[in-house]
Parts: sequence; structure tokens; C-alpha cells
Amino acid sequence: MTQVMTNTPDAFGVLNQRGLPVLAVLALKFAVCLTTWTTRRRTRLALQQLDAWQLADVGLTPDLASQEATRVFWRA
Repeated sequence: MTQVMTNTPDAFGVLNQRGLPVLAVLALKFAVCLTTWTTRRRTRLALQQLDAWQLADVGLTPDLASQEATRVFWRA
């Protein structure tokens, strides 16, 4: 099981206050962006594998699940 850290604009503000170089902050933001995209892609692929009863268990219809699963990873 993986843990996903919820990032907020405040978290990046704290990093800037600590005096990190601009390049380090940009690298961190880039890494967070890639991690977010990877998580979206992985969860949407997993959504396609669920059966109708599993979708009903989480409150989704097959149509809604299909719409979400076909979205591109960079769209929230």
C-alpha cells in the first residue's frame, strides 16, 4: 500500500521560507506533479478493472466509471 501526501500551497510556502534554492523548489514541484499524474493514471486503470457490484459498492455506475477511466491523467 502506498501513501499519498496531500500537498497544499502552504506546504510550498514553508519550503520557500526555509531558503531553498529556486531550482530545488521547482524540482520538488515537478516531482509532486509527476507523482500526482502517476497516481491518477494508476487509479483510473484500476477503475476499469472493477466489476459492476464493486462499482455499486463505492457508489458509481458503470457509465460514470467509464467516463472517469477514459479521462487523461493530467485532468483532475
